Amino acid sequence: MATPVAIVPDGAIEAAKRQRAPNELEMARQYSETSARVSQALERKEDPEAKGGPVDLKKEVEMWEHKVSVEEMCSRLATDPVNGLSSAEAKARLERNGPNVLSPPKVTPWYVKLILQFTNFFAVLLQLASVLCFIGFGLEPESKDNLYLGIILYVVVIVTALFTFAQEFKSEKTMEKFANFLPPQTVVTRDGKVLEVPARDLVVGDLCDVKLGDKIPADLRMVSNQKLKVDNSPLTGESEPIGRTIDCTDANPLETKNLSFFGTLAVDGTAQGVVVNTGDDTVFGRIAGLAAGSSSETTTLQKDIHHFVIIISAVAIFLGISFFVIGLAKGTDIISNIVFCIGIIVANVPEGLLATVTVSLTLSAQRMSKKNVLVKKLEAVETMGSTTCICSDKTGTLTQNRMTIVHLVYDLELHTTKGAATDATFDSNNPCYKDLFYIACNCGKATFDAKEMEDFPDRSVDERKVNGDASEAGILKFCEKIQPVETYRKANPQVSGIPFNSTNKFMITINEDSVAAAAGVPDRLRMCIKGAPERVVDRCANALSSGGVVPMSPEIREKINEHLAFMMERGERVLGFAQLPLDASFTRDFEFDTEDPNFPMEGFTFVGLMALLDPPREAVPGAVATCQSAGIKVVMVTGDHPATAKSIAKQVNIIRDPTAEDVARERGIPVDEVDRAEIKSIVVPGSQIKDLEEADWDRVLAHEQIVFARTSPQQKLIIVENNQRLNHIVAVTGDGVNDSPALKKANIGVAMGIAGSDVSKEAADMILLDDNFASIVAGVEEGRLIFDNLKKSIAYTLTSNIPEITPFLTFIVIGVPLPLTTFLILCIDLGTDMLPAISLAYEEAESDIMRRPPRDARVDRLVNRRLISFSYFQIGVIQALAGFFTYLVVFNDYGLAPETLPGLDTDTTFSTHQSEDERWLWAERVRPLGRSFGADWFRRETDVLSRFFEVNPNFNAEFERVSPQLASGASPESLGADTDVEAIQYNAMFKEIGRVTGRPSCRAFTCGLGDNDAACFTSPGTVTDLGINTGDVNPLVVEGDGPGQGCFDIWTREEQDEIIKRAQTSFLVSIVVVQIGGIFICKTRLLSLFTQGVKNKVLIAGVIQEIVLIALLVYVPFLHDVFGTRNLRAVHLLPAIPFAIFIIFYDETRKFFMRRGDRNGNKLGKWLRYNTYW
Repeated sequence: MATPVAIVPDGAIEAAKRQRAPNELEMARQYSETSARVSQALERKEDPEAKGGPVDLKKEVEMWEHKVSVEEMCSRLATDPVNGLSSAEAKARLERNGPNVLSPPKVTPWYVKLILQFTNFFAVLLQLASVLCFIGFGLEPESKDNLYLGIILYVVVIVTALFTFAQEFKSEKTMEKFANFLPPQTVVTRDGKVLEVPARDLVVGDLCDVKLGDKIPADLRMVSNQKLKVDNSPLTGESEPIGRTIDCTDANPLETKNLSFFGTLAVDGTAQGVVVNTGDDTVFGRIAGLAAGSSSETTTLQKDIHHFVIIISAVAIFLGISFFVIGLAKGTDIISNIVFCIGIIVANVPEGLLATVTVSLTLSAQRMSKKNVLVKKLEAVETMGSTTCICSDKTGTLTQNRMTIVHLVYDLELHTTKGAATDATFDSNNPCYKDLFYIACNCGKATFDAKEMEDFPDRSVDERKVNGDASEAGILKFCEKIQPVETYRKANPQVSGIPFNSTNKFMITINEDSVAAAAGVPDRLRMCIKGAPERVVDRCANALSSGGVVPMSPEIREKINEHLAFMMERGERVLGFAQLPLDASFTRDFEFDTEDPNFPMEGFTFVGLMALLDPPREAVPGAVATCQSAGIKVVMVTGDHPATAKSIAKQVNIIRDPTAEDVARERGIPVDEVDRAEIKSIVVPGSQIKDLEEADWDRVLAHEQIVFARTSPQQKLIIVENNQRLNHIVAVTGDGVNDSPALKKANIGVAMGIAGSDVSKEAADMILLDDNFASIVAGVEEGRLIFDNLKKSIAYTLTSNIPEITPFLTFIVIGVPLPLTTFLILCIDLGTDMLPAISLAYEEAESDIMRRPPRDARVDRLVNRRLISFSYFQIGVIQALAGFFTYLVVFNDYGLAPETLPGLDTDTTFSTHQSEDERWLWAERVRPLGRSFGADWFRRETDVLSRFFEVNPNFNAEFERVSPQLASGASPESLGADTDVEAIQYNAMFKEIGRVTGRPSCRAFTCGLGDNDAACFTSPGTVTDLGINTGDVNPLVVEGDGPGQGCFDIWTREEQDEIIKRAQTSFLVSIVVVQIGGIFICKTRLLSLFTQGVKNKVLIAGVIQEIVLIALLVYVPFLHDVFGTRNLRAVHLLPAIPFAIFIIFYDETRKFFMRRGDRNGNKLGKWLRYNTYW
């Protein structure tokens, strides 16, 4: 068992604090923004040498090294505070514990990420369809369509995968950024000798030297100190240097001043320290472990797209397998079944959707970059719009990250300066103010950077670089806005002075007094003192008021303390100012002794106070209010003092109602007696977080207005996780290294571009280039807009699924010739639909976008039942009807009436590409070129032809050279001589069709009885088809469909092919026409199209592109062979237009009643909103 550690009693620590800080003001200063941000100690095993099992990085545990004396600590670590470790011992420890480096994270190789792009459901389905195409081609090599389709499908998969991979791929550099904090070399003492060794070789117990400009190479316990100051900003995000001591000042390791931490920077002085933690055991190492160990949250968009892909894929697979089985049951051959299974899969899968989503997100990210928001992870854009809780850091995000004068006290009265939520109330002409201004200008050493002033003379005062600490910089900038400080100082040159030190807690300057000289009292000096108010007031005998100098009475002291308390309660840093005009014996040539003062150090006149605060950015209060009106809870999570955090939270509207402590103080009752049910706001210090159970977290997070103060990296992570446990979509903002674990764990991490550390930027999904919280509001609005617009794109894309799927279903179920091919489906999904779908990403926001509550990501998905109902069963059905109507019109106009089509292609012989299945089709018409009322195939399986095939068992209807007049008007080939076997067989078939139908040919014919005599078909002898060469029609046809009326036509495979391709082309055109109507109705989800207008130029370009592309497919001859399209008559472009108009009318009516339901509770409107608002 480890030897008990001698712990400094808490009471002793508090006594030490009181000794260093005589009153509350100093306590506030000690817990200012520059102090460390952890409320509880980080974990360390009791045995410092032990390397036990895995450590729970989220667990708040304890360090002991800072609490014990130097001697005790060195004894425990087996080292010497003067001579350090022996070289042998250092080598042994290095071998045992490993180097002082951070463990690299596990990184997924880029090629694995690329391969994973091919494993999503859409990609797998399309690859499966492609493989089936190649199998089909292998079984039927003469049909090249399957080969081409397989290649196209695989190209779609590859291009989509590469595009998505290129957008998402980024190298994992987070740990590399952490590694940059390690200096290459460091100075240690070993064997009593000073050596320079690689920082990676440091071990626990090494005695390490630190000087100005060094990066701290490990966690150190100070054993000697010569005014060392460290910049903890890499760790905490706060920039003001903090002095180090040898003695413990706080039980909290990051609050105490006798520890320095790996990765921070020494900015002043020198010191020696003993290494107490190295590598992954350092505070930085633990944060790095948290950042690496925090799994990146799947974005809401990724979840929604995955959900959508699963649904669509399941439907595609189900329908594909179901109709494959149905086809087999019907006796359809395996090749045809495979082809149509592929068609159903391709029709269900919106091949261009993932590319559309990625392009839309990229465009949105580009728009956000113009609003000072850099998007690293594309899906994060939409997540921002789904956010229900923003956990925001304070410094630099809600505030300006610069100390600014916010309150003045002169003439014993409190005044405010101009700020985000306040107006200036001070009077620059007041004599008391003028004396305060004199001291503020002259009693300070901060200056504007000369080189920057030379390079950027027009830079605003607030943006100027200052050489000096944060408080002096704030005073300098305040004064500069009123009067140029350099000019004022030249008029009142400093003669002598005492610089600020931590013992006195004040500074003194002795200046020439130009004010006295102007009043006729030349060569006078004025002593100015600035510092901690209690130290300044203690040295004052008088106070300055509008009535002149008055004695410092108890009443005046009480009034000063009231002002102090008011400002300190708000977390402001307060400085006191006083003056003492020196008599004539003190001249410019007087030798002032600042070590042993030979001038007055008492009897000053109190002039006033200045209070500094890192004030809110001007746009933040309005931005927070906008978030709250949008249903987003804004929570402050800061490492700062609770009083400061609460003050800022009130100013920016995060806290609007009193806390339990405020209510208790107002009512004069204990806090425990306050009814928690009436409390809406709460401030939770980090010291309480470690004790919170799940039920406590539920109680805390139930408050509407929440501030977490003095939080550690582990606690920030726990806060995020508990909000996520309550189903919040959490956005986290941060700038320090300590924020990186929470940034990575959040649903969306937002880092600061200016003040943010490299590590925080790497861990984040988005970066605010201007460090302004108000930019988040733009991000939220853009996120909601992209969600709306993605919904619109998907709704538009899916509306074509039904008209793409139903052709295959009708073909399989009722046997009509296939209305749409797989090639033409791809023309829609990857051609005509692509740009219009992308163009919806350019739509402007609807007016209510920031008045809606955040969407519930569990219910209001990107694709929900209402969107499916809208796209599939409302608009999709109308579009399918348009396609079938046009398809039937074309068939009817070319001689096959709608009633003849069912069952016509049950055996997939219509326009077949297989020579053994070539068949002649006849159709019965009421007159030549008139309406048809019957159709059948000339084949053995046709019942009425059984007698013919019995008499002619060797009859072969596969006529290679005989091609009757085609519907397109192409010239027929010659029948050849009468002795031609094929011609003889053709004439025999021609006569038999006339016999079984009881009708003459629609084309001119002849026989022994004469020309066009219907009796030819029932008389002996040959009947010759004359019209096949001349195109002449039979003038003797009796119009009608009764016995002996009408006529018959014969259709070859080539003619069938021409007609089906025209019908398929017309179906394609009709989908494009109704999709033009669809793109306009998808512009808005609720507003009228006529209210929103058509301002989207990209959408207009998309519609024009649709029209041009479909015109090329229809009327450019060489594309006919590639895509299987044909020229259409102008009349066949028109049937779908009424359907497109009806779609717009239907949707405008639906939206009209929904808006009425919202306004006045119209029942139909409310029903429509519930069931159809997608």
